[in-house]
Amino acid sequence: MKFLKRTLISFVISSLLITASALAAEKSLLDTISERGYLLVGTTGDYKPFSYLNPETKAYEGHDIDAARKLGEALGVETRFVATTWKTLTRGLLEGKYDVAMCGITRTLSRQKVVGLTASYIRVGKSPLIRKADKERFKTLADIDQAGVKIGVNPGGTNEKFVRANIRQAEIIVVPKNLDIPGKVAAGEADVMITDNVEAMLVAAHRPELYAVAPRDTFTKDDFGYMVPRDDPAFLNWMNLWIHQMMEKGEFQALKEKWIGK
Repeated sequence: MKFLKRTLISFVISSLLITASALAAEKSLLDTISERGYLLVGTTGDYKPFSYLNPETKAYEGHDIDAARKLGEALGVETRFVATTWKTLTRGLLEGKYDVAMCGITRTLSRQKVVGLTASYIRVGKSPLIRKADKERFKTLADIDQAGVKIGVNPGGTNEKFVRANIRQAEIIVVPKNLDIPGKVAAGEADVMITDNVEAMLVAAHRPELYAVAPRDTFTKDDFGYMVPRDDPAFLNWMNLWIHQMMEKGEFQALKEKWIGK
């Protein structure tokens, strides 16, 4: 009997030690970032007004770029940006190339299966960007989904996903760089760009020949969040609290007014 008791006690102690070791091995990014001294932020640099790589200054700018710098300040570390694309956005995070992705990322259930997504910080929706001369021609999705109509999309993002899920007759043209699509619409190489209403309104405001169709009556009702590793609850919880405090302090509202407008 004593032998059995000693064996049971040894087994319990061993199990506790193994569990403690496993928990210690699951180090949160919060600790890694603090020890490293800098935060790695993946960003596409092609999606105004959230993430834009300015060719003149060679520096990133935009709503989420400013937010990323504030995130670094809150963590007490330097913020460093890592270039990525919409097609490689998720893979880059999974491969550890950056700690968080920040560039106007739509929260979707399919993304949440493989990565973590923070609480929302802004609401958006899919909306068409067209030539102003075609404002009477393209009023609805049915108007757009017609033979002979060309829709420009950038690969790998939710814009392409929406178009492929809803367009049956119009021609879909894949454009590698998101920033090139408005120019192609203006030049007649494409007729429509379907993007988030924020981008459509911003582009139309700066290019008088283009027009954002019903940006307040969008095809979808979406929101943006930041992309983090799925299985790091400590980091995700910290990020969500940071977003909440940014909201409460009016920091996100200030960024919205600076980059998007009131």
